[in-house]
Amino acid sequence: MASAVEYKTDDQIRTMRRAGLVTRAALEAARAACVPGATTAEVDAAGAKVIAEMGAKSNFLGYHGYPATLCVSVNEVVVHGIPGERVLEPGDMVSIDGGAIVDGLHGDSAITVFVGGREAADPAHLRLSDTTEEIMWAGIARMATAKKVGEIGEAIEERAVELAPDLGLIEEFTGHGIGSQMHMEPEVLNYRARRMGPRMRPGMCLCIEPMLVTGGTETRTLDDDWTVVTEDGGRASHWEHSVARHAGGIWVLTAPDGGAERLRPYGVTPVPLD
Repeated sequence: MASAVEYKTDDQIRTMRRAGLVTRAALEAARAACVPGATTAEVDAAGAKVIAEMGAKSNFLGYHGYPATLCVSVNEVVVHGIPGERVLEPGDMVSIDGGAIVDGLHGDSAITVFVGGREAADPAHLRLSDTTEEIMWAGIARMATAKKVGEIGEAIEERAVELAPDLGLIEEFTGHGIGSQMHMEPEVLNYRARRMGPRMRPGMCLCIEPMLVTGGTETRTLDDDWTVVTEDGGRASHWEHSVARHAGGIWVLTAPDGGAERLRPYGVTPVPLD
């Protein structure tokens, strides 16, 4: 990560919104490709096609040698699943993580989807994904009022305990700053910690990305040096958005509506810089 927090101008945030919308379109194409019989490589190709057609660049491809456009993490894979010949089956849960670069600025987002649709999924796995998504939104909502970055992690953990204390909150992977690089300071923890991190200021752009698992939180990395799986084979879910805080409020850069619908129950209204 870059060693200092980078603060963006309103114009830079607008450019990051463009990168965020490319990222969102790529993830939606990947979602549509998650059908029974498809390979994870085909899911990756669907996202790559959209990024190219929209005139952007992937920020994952080649990152520290990463060989694909998206991370496609199936079932027990927590993060960084390398797309390949794995064939998707009905009921599989797939976390898709990707990003795009527009005019030198980055977007980054992740979703969890179910092969065959929600009707094909185990109710316990639906609960896992829905809870992970909800605790992400709790963290985003706190970003609107937080005085320090660490309050975001507090909100994520509080909501996780409230909704599903039986699920495991992964602590070893965190959110991060984003802007002229994909991974920047500050680190955004997904749990309460004594160190609260830097003070929130306008121009700060963060990726908020909790991960929950159905079993224990112990993980291991496979021999490819990327793919992270649960040690006990439990299912995993990953959700992420890129969010800007500016002088007028927050704006979820990778959500089509800027986060309006999901933030409404938290009493937060996103403020686009349109």
